[in-house]
Amino acid sequence: MYSNVGPTAFRGASQGGFLVTCLVPLVPTNGTWLVSGAMEYYPKSSATEIAQAAVQLAASQPELVFRNPEKIEQGWQRMREDRVAFVELCGADELILSPSAAENPLNSYYRHRQQTITAAHPGHARGRRLPRLDFPAFELPHELADSDTIGVIYDEIDGMNFYADYGMLRDLFADPNLAGRRTHQDLLRTYLREESIAPLPIHRLAAAHPETTDTVFRKLLRQPGFTWSEHGEELLRRRKPWYYAQEPRPGVSVIGERLAELAAGGRQRKSTRAQRVSRQPGHP
Repeated sequence: MYSNVGPTAFRGASQGGFLVTCLVPLVPTNGTWLVSGAMEYYPKSSATEIAQAAVQLAASQPELVFRNPEKIEQGWQRMREDRVAFVELCGADELILSPSAAENPLNSYYRHRQQTITAAHPGHARGRRLPRLDFPAFELPHELADSDTIGVIYDEIDGMNFYADYGMLRDLFADPNLAGRRTHQDLLRTYLREESIAPLPIHRLAAAHPETTDTVFRKLLRQPGFTWSEHGEELLRRRKPWYYAQEPRPGVSVIGERLAELAAGGRQRKSTRAQRVSRQPGHP
C-alpha cells in the first residue's frame, strides 16, 4: 500500500493498529494499492470494536464480501451445510409455526450449529467463551409477531426466509374456493406486490398444488385463460423484476478467522479456517 504523498501519510500509525481508508488498485501490478482520500487511524486497543463493525458490515452489505469470488463459493458451501443441518433437525426445509412457537426451534437450530462448529474445532474455542452460544440467536421481528402463522423456508438458492401468514396462503392454494374471500386475495396480492418477498413462496405453493393454482390466479387476476404453466413465470418476472435482475448470492457471508478472533476479543491466530456470518433472513 502506497500514498502519493509518501510515508508521511502514515505518520502516527503504529504496528498492530488499524487504518480506515479507501484503496484503489494500481494496475497492471497485482496486489499493489494506493490510498485515496481521507484516512483514519485506530490504535490496537480498538481491535474488537473495529472487527465487530466489520462483521456487521459483512452481514448488512454482503455485496462487499462477495466482490471476492472465493467468498461466494465458500458462502454457498456453508449455506448448503447449514440447510442440511436445518432439515435434519426440523424434519423439512419448510415449516409453518405460530409466532409463539417460532423462536424455540430456530434457537435450537442456531445453537446446534454453533455447538457443531465448536466440536469440529475444539482448539479454536479453547481458552475463550464463544459469543452468543448461550443466548437466543433469533428474535422474532416485531412485524411478524401479529401474524397468525409464520412460514420458515430454507431454500437451496434463496436461503432462509420468513413469511407472514404463510399458513393462510397455503390454505388458499389447497382450497381455491377461498380465492373469493377478500382477506385471502389481499394476502396473495401482498406476496405479489412486496419487494421484500421473493418469488420463492409462490413457486413453492404452485408446485405443491398444481391442480388448484390455475383457479386461484384466475379468480385473483380475473383472467379466465390464465394457466400457471404458461403465464406464471411471466407474471412473477413482471411483478418482481428486481429479483430476476440480480445474480443469486448465498445467504451466508464467510469471514476469515482473524476477523472472527478479533471480534470475539481474542488474539490473532495463524489458522485459515473460515467463519460464517448468517445474515438476517428476509421476510415480508
